[in-house]
Amino acid sequence: MSLQPDLAERARRIADLADRRSQIRSDSSAAHERARQLRDHVTSYVLPRIASLDAPLMVVLLGPTGAGKSSLMNALAGAVVSASGVLRPTTRMAIVVATDADARTLADGPLRGVSSACRFVTEGARAGVAVVDSPDIDSVERANRALADALVEAADLCVFVSTASRYADQVPWDVLGRAKERGLPLLVLINRLPVDAEERADVFEDAGRLIAKAGLTGLDGGIELLGTTEGDVDPAKQSLTGPAVDAVRGKIDALAADRDARVEVARRALAGAIAGLAPLIARIAVDTEAQAARGAELLGLARDSYAKSLEALRAELRDGRFLREEVLRQWHSFVNADQITRFFSSGIGRIRGAVLAAIRGTPVAPVGSVEREATSDVVTIAVAHATEAARRTAEQWAARPAGADALAAAPELWGASPSFAAELEPRLHEWVAGIADDVRRRGAAKKML
Repeated sequence: MSLQPDLAERARRIADLADRRSQIRSDSSAAHERARQLRDHVTSYVLPRIASLDAPLMVVLLGPTGAGKSSLMNALAGAVVSASGVLRPTTRMAIVVATDADARTLADGPLRGVSSACRFVTEGARAGVAVVDSPDIDSVERANRALADALVEAADLCVFVSTASRYADQVPWDVLGRAKERGLPLLVLINRLPVDAEERADVFEDAGRLIAKAGLTGLDGGIELLGTTEGDVDPAKQSLTGPAVDAVRGKIDALAADRDARVEVARRALAGAIAGLAPLIARIAVDTEAQAARGAELLGLARDSYAKSLEALRAELRDGRFLREEVLRQWHSFVNADQITRFFSSGIGRIRGAVLAAIRGTPVAPVGSVEREATSDVVTIAVAHATEAARRTAEQWAARPAGADALAAAPELWGASPSFAAELEPRLHEWVAGIADDVRRRGAAKKML
């Protein structure tokens, strides 16, 4: 079963834009993460699910450290597939229980971006439904949290596992907030409930209040709270026991046995996922506007610095002091006024030599020499001003986070571009040629005189 091609094309465009947004080097880490989240959600879930509602459902076990996810996973699989314990060796991996065929479909689709961090096992697998034991969502390791977040984006159904002492922790509810945004159906299992019935009731009441406040929904609309009592565990099988575990297993078995039920869950999860694009896109739009404002500020600082240096360069060019000495030296060398003086002092007998020189022709003015010297001087002074402008700009950028990031990525921004002189020199020839031509015209006439 496939859906409208237009929907897939729009989703691909969103993923492409999010990918480009996530690659902006000077972006904040939070903005980068939001862009990455949108890209991963579209590529890992929306597009594969648009392509096929019949693809296997992915049920993700989600929860904080030590909540009992691995013990629940082993109970659902009927075998020890995930080592339990707070410091279990599989913390850095997601355990995926799926048939070989479903594993290949998931690895090429929803889990394509994180398949290297997944361990696929077939023990206890159900055709049409894959169960995933995710890393702890409150892990101290960033990679673990990133993998858990990616699994939330790829899931069709989440089983939130917590304990009577930790169900109100903030971090899990932040993750569940994203599940709510994308309309992800939930099952909730509270582990290690107190034996006292009244205390159990208090925990359920408070957890229900938090769930209602968060606006979370279950498979059938409302969320049924399930719970295991302290001690409901089989140490030999490293698995949870009790009616609540049976209830979770029963719901997953029912989905595995009923294709229409699976398609309905997939359809509902996809509709929620598409609706959940809106808040992500809105936040990224705000990030983009903020990035544009920061960029405009940095650009304004650069323009101001370079405008001041350009005006200083123009002032020096108008004054001409840095050119005058070299041009006058070349001028006098050509005109040779001191030789004319010696000619008149040596007597009239030298007239014949002067006449012969005139007949043979007037020497060519040293245009090339003047041009080379003048061009070299202009390039040197221009590079000096450009370097000063770059330094002033970099100093101002360094005081701003976005500017500091740009400088760290490109330290060469502290000085003029290495190619500046080579690019400037050819553009000076036409201007300097005017000076050279003036030397030629005026100098040649004076030489004849």
